[in-house]
Amino acid sequence: MTATRDHGGRLDMAVARHGGGISDWLDLSTGINPVPYPLPPIPAAAWARLPDHGAIAALADRARAFWQVPDGWDILAAPGASALIARIPDLAAPGQVWIPGPTYNEHGAAFARAGWRECPAPGGGADATVIVHPNNPDGRVTQHVARGSRLSVIDESFCDVAPGASHVGRMGIPGTIILKSFGKFWGLGGLRLGFAIGDPALVDRLRHMLGPWPVAGPALAVGSAALADPGWASATRQRLQHDADRLDRLMTAAGARVTGGTTLFRLYTVDDAAAWQARLARGRVWSRIFPYSDRWLRLGLPGPGDWAQLEAAI
Repeated sequence: MTATRDHGGRLDMAVARHGGGISDWLDLSTGINPVPYPLPPIPAAAWARLPDHGAIAALADRARAFWQVPDGWDILAAPGASALIARIPDLAAPGQVWIPGPTYNEHGAAFARAGWRECPAPGGGADATVIVHPNNPDGRVTQHVARGSRLSVIDESFCDVAPGASHVGRMGIPGTIILKSFGKFWGLGGLRLGFAIGDPALVDRLRHMLGPWPVAGPALAVGSAALADPGWASATRQRLQHDADRLDRLMTAAGARVTGGTTLFRLYTVDDAAAWQARLARGRVWSRIFPYSDRWLRLGLPGPGDWAQLEAAI
């Protein structure tokens, strides 16, 4: 199992390779909403005091309502989904894990670090299963998650664009952990806020792993406000769909073929992904290519004022 990390971002690398300054670049290499949730006023106490149990409970209650988490399922706020991904393999004794790919590679790296071995196919005796839903980078949606593993992880970091596809409440709870992220749909990657939802025994073990104050006071305040604002969420889903369609039209007119994605990122098949990345980089647009495909190019969505730069680069 590979422990190689390959991610978007890294504008410093783009600058070193292609020139310019950070402020010259349009970073479309990630799947972060370019129009983030507007930050509410943050009380001074959120910065000065340790988070209290009331604020933590309020965030959990709003998350439970927003994601329609059933009674009997536990929910835990964490300092980003990545903090949970790193700890989940320690919830069970090492064995075989099935992670259908290509997919987000932090899961494989975390299980490898904990001594797990990769199972090549479902039904091959996997002790754990990890499904990224929708998948990154191709947007693949998994309608039915196979049961039978001691530990089932469903990473729904990108699922808030399509809440009807969520597996929250649809699965048998024993051994199940579903992950949510605030860095994608809400566009607040720097907030470092994520959630684990599912089997109370497993979630409680994660709670003890993270310690008594896993989420900062400002993140609790922002997360609570955002989860109590379904109007923003609904309007954002409509805008993302409109912009994803616009990006598809722009790229297909330039010769790319739509291969998959979500409304937060689009995956295209092109004749030469590295050449496309270099071409866009000359216009100071940073894109994502993959070590396992020389024809896949992934783009996030431009912000409202960024379309002209992308069009010029293409």
